[in-house]
Amino acid sequence: MAEDLELWDVIGDGPIVPTKNHGNPAVAIPKTRKEFNDADRKDISMSISKKIWEALQTSHEGTTQVKQSKIDMLTTEYELFRMKDDESIQDMHTRFTSIINELHSLSEIIPRNKLVRKIPSMLPNS
Repeated sequence: MAEDLELWDVIGDGPIVPTKNHGNPAVAIPKTRKEFNDADRKDISMSISKKIWEALQTSHEGTTQVKQSKIDMLTTEYELFRMKDDESIQDMHTRFTSIINELHSLSEIIPRNKLVRKIPSMLPNS
């Protein structure tokens, strides 16, 4: 802050600076912080919030390509899902639910009727 007050404003407010029109013909010039009104502060805040949200989403879900790859991998895992020979019903259910929940967290919803139809094919042939 002691080095460059304008740089500190960019850190605090983000790179978006509200402007005002000045002169004839009108030329947009940056407002000083004292000239900011409530709408300007709201725009800055929403812009910063949106960027933070997008960064959090990307770090949690990954990029669109990574997200699609995860969905493809989990869908394949779902389609090939079978109960293991030495596995209890409870353990199988836990594994299956984990796959379904991960798909759900990536906004890939499998309809309930499809899940119900999947159950017989998961069980071992006896």
